[in-house]
Order: sequence, then C-alpha cells, then structure tokens
Amino acid sequence: MKRFSKVSVLILTLAIGSLQITYADSKKSAGSPPEQMYMKPTPEVPSLSGKVVETMNSGGYTYLCIEKDGKKTWAAVLEMKVTVGQEISLQPGHEMENFTSKTLNRTFDKIIFSAGPISQQGSVDKKSFHGKAMESIDSAETSTGEKIKAEKASGSNAYTVAEVFEKRTELDQKSVTVRGKVVKVSAGIMGKNWIHIQDGSGNQKDGNNDLVVTSQDIPSVGDTVTVSGTLYKDKDFGSGYKYNAIVEQANIKK
Repeated sequence: MKRFSKVSVLILTLAIGSLQITYADSKKSAGSPPEQMYMKPTPEVPSLSGKVVETMNSGGYTYLCIEKDGKKTWAAVLEMKVTVGQEISLQPGHEMENFTSKTLNRTFDKIIFSAGPISQQGSVDKKSFHGKAMESIDSAETSTGEKIKAEKASGSNAYTVAEVFEKRTELDQKSVTVRGKVVKVSAGIMGKNWIHIQDGSGNQKDGNNDLVVTSQDIPSVGDTVTVSGTLYKDKDFGSGYKYNAIVEQANIKK
C-alpha cells in the first residue's frame, strides 16, 4: 500500500486532526475550519450506506464506521448528530489512505470524506460551512467539445492558464491573476472549494489548459471569473495528489 510522505501526513494531520489546515500554508488552532489540504479531485467512491457501528466527533468532524454485509468502512463528514445503530446513507466521497487524525491520535488505513448524508427522500442534506451551502462534491462539467475563449486579465501579474504552467518555476509562491471560464467545481472538500478554470490557452495533451484553484469563494460552472491568488508549483503529497501548478487562497470575482 502506498504511503504518504512525512510532509503529506503532517499536512493531512493538521487538516482534520487539529483543524489547522488551509489549502495553502497558514495554520489555525483546533476548532477552526480546516483549510490546508492539497487534494486532487480523485474518482469518487460511490455513495455509502449501512449501519453505524462506531462514531466519534473531533475537530468539527464526525467520524463514522459504517457496516454493510459484514464489511466495515470509515467515513468523515462535517460534524452532525448520529448514534450507534442508526442506518445512514452518505453522498459519494473521496478516499484517503493512511490518514492520521491528531486529535483522535489514530490512523485510518482508509477513510472516505463525504459531503454529508442523503435524506430519506434521496436528496442531499446541504450543510453550512463558512456561511455557505455545501454543494455536491462534483458539479457538472462544461462540455468537453465546447470552445473556450477568455480575455486575459490585466495587470503586471496577469497570466493566461498556459503561461502559468510555462512560468511556474519563476512564479512559485508569487501572486498571480488569471481570467478564465469555470469548467468544474468540487465544493466543500476539506473546507475548501476546488475550481477548474480554462481560458482557451494551452492544450489537454500537454496538460497546460486546465488550472486548479482553491478558494473559499464558490463560482458556478460556466461563469467567467478573475482569479487572484498564490501560485505553487509541483505540489506532490504522495498517493497521486500532485499538481504541476495550483493557485491557492484565491479571491474569485466575476
């Protein structure tokens, strides 16, 4: 089983264990919303349902051990009221391996981070986080065949998506501004929203046409936005969580 690097484990521990996380490089005290996990949107684990056989709350999250057909699976959601013996259904989520919670002093071999439960009517129970409604983990994407063209932002630190990838070494940990169209939103993952933007520059083959941005702001798929944040290059935390370029702690304006 592939293990996280020490840096990866430390960041993930701060994320949920101590809630000192920020999709970037700042720290917060326990009890504050998590904000610092670099998480590549991976293929979702299907919705999870079964009987709760173990549960505990820690750092603003509820950890659940759910059993179905003799198989036990750990999941984590924003803190909620749940009891042992309760039947529950959770939204699809993203699985992490060898995740360590500092406040629980426990490492989970595998754990699924879900946006929350599904109501009895089958609809999503949306939870509030930073005063905003929790969206589904993945929104619909724009059509892959759609031709995207966005005008480059203005200013000395303005770049196209392709230029960000091309100049990522010299721009590492510097402020950048990029204008583009939102093609995908993954919301509420570890207290941050993950936004994919494209402006028509670059190409899919070279992997320099789609820029991932993390933010507390949450635009809609199809919006043309201006993103301002700090660029980080070659973020690699093991287990496939790697970005050649990512813009973090971004402000997003239409």
